[in-house]
Amino acid sequence: MADEPGSQSSPLQLFNSIVTQGEHVRSLKEGKAPKDEIDSAVKSLLSLKMSYKALVGEEYSPDCPPGNPAPRSKSGLEATEGCEDFVDPWTVRTSSAKGIDYDKLIVQFGSSKIDKELINRVERATHQRPHRFLRRGIFFSHRDMNQVLDAYENQKPFYLYTGRGPSSEAMHVGHLIPFIFTKWLQDVFNVPLVVQMSDDEKYLWKDLTLEQAYGYTLENAKDIIACGFDINKTFIFSDLEYMGMSPGFYKNVVKIQKHVTFNQVKGIFGFTDSDCIGKISFPAVQAAPSFSNSFPQIFHGRADIQCLIPCAIDQDPYFRMTRDVAPRIGYPKPALLHSTFFPALQGAQTKMSASDPNSSIFLTDSAKQIKTKVNKHAFSGGRDTVEEHRQFGGNCDVDVSFMYLTFFLEDDDRLEQIRKDYTSGAMLTGELKKTLIEVLQPLIAEHQARRKEVTDEMVKEFMTPRKLSFHFQ
Repeated sequence: MADEPGSQSSPLQLFNSIVTQGEHVRSLKEGKAPKDEIDSAVKSLLSLKMSYKALVGEEYSPDCPPGNPAPRSKSGLEATEGCEDFVDPWTVRTSSAKGIDYDKLIVQFGSSKIDKELINRVERATHQRPHRFLRRGIFFSHRDMNQVLDAYENQKPFYLYTGRGPSSEAMHVGHLIPFIFTKWLQDVFNVPLVVQMSDDEKYLWKDLTLEQAYGYTLENAKDIIACGFDINKTFIFSDLEYMGMSPGFYKNVVKIQKHVTFNQVKGIFGFTDSDCIGKISFPAVQAAPSFSNSFPQIFHGRADIQCLIPCAIDQDPYFRMTRDVAPRIGYPKPALLHSTFFPALQGAQTKMSASDPNSSIFLTDSAKQIKTKVNKHAFSGGRDTVEEHRQFGGNCDVDVSFMYLTFFLEDDDRLEQIRKDYTSGAMLTGELKKTLIEVLQPLIAEHQARRKEVTDEMVKEFMTPRKLSFHFQ
């Protein structure tokens, strides 16, 4: 139940109370609660909305949460507009229930939009239907992808590089996005892949021991291997382990460090004088796998093989720095493919947290836990009452269950039909959540079954520096 109207200390708290109360009203109606109980809950909801309008100066809209509290002399609209999206490798913040404005982010970061022409070119080059992440704009931005395709069409080699910062033993479904797509890229282009486990980064940023960070690397590696990567074309490495056994890798780290000033990393990453020197030097470690001679056992010491990096766009600052340094140390610039962010269950303007089990679906969740989390916590774009929903329809732009389906439901036609039915009001929130549960439960169960097959010996083999098998020699 929401707090009493007028007792909230900020517009955002009041907004969240309306969301909670709206969900409460819907659950009472769907559960066929007594009429007087429903009427009382609806009355409280309307009272909250009136208090919100009095405080913010405009009607409550589920699409538009208020921005950071502004001085009372400003209108609610100004307060919302004053809160810009903010993205860096550690923080993703937006005031919009629709999530980050990715078109603005492309302009801000200076990358290029993945358009229909580029998607068609990928299809022609690979003779494969583009992955749903490309078809649906989940991977939406790039740097130099046309250059990679030029090389591929001319039988010139490239390799893939992606990574994971192992901050917890259990990964959630959002962590799978870059790996699902990278697996597809590896299959259709038939190229080698290196996966960096930045356990050194997590030791520097989190309250972890070195042993814990490395332990998480081994556990997370099992989930990554369970995505189906080809052991003959994939090298997974721990920074804590590989740095000490690869002079080529460490030499590149030092070269990068020499060509980036403290002022530059402060400007790019927001470091302050009180940050430990490990943090300040770490970006060079994340940059080094972008250069092929960091892996002499794979590329025979060649320094001219281009790298393609699929990652979430919050990692782009690392690689803007890398691309700036590359020509100054005689290496090709890495190319990038950027993905959108995977939303938390509570909505696209909130961030998933490994410390909050209800913020996402974890790869360890049971079928029952998945059902409970989706039904109880997935932010809804539905209306406050069934009658309103039937009349006005739901909002797929803010509905987390629909967002999740865009990531995981393969069938484009079925997804479009769900969008039409929910937007028109023909499909209710409960039915949409049921559809998502039916998609997620087998997906997670299949992943868990594959992970059980991954032995410690397999992890060791994936993580052993060795020659890889691929068709560009």
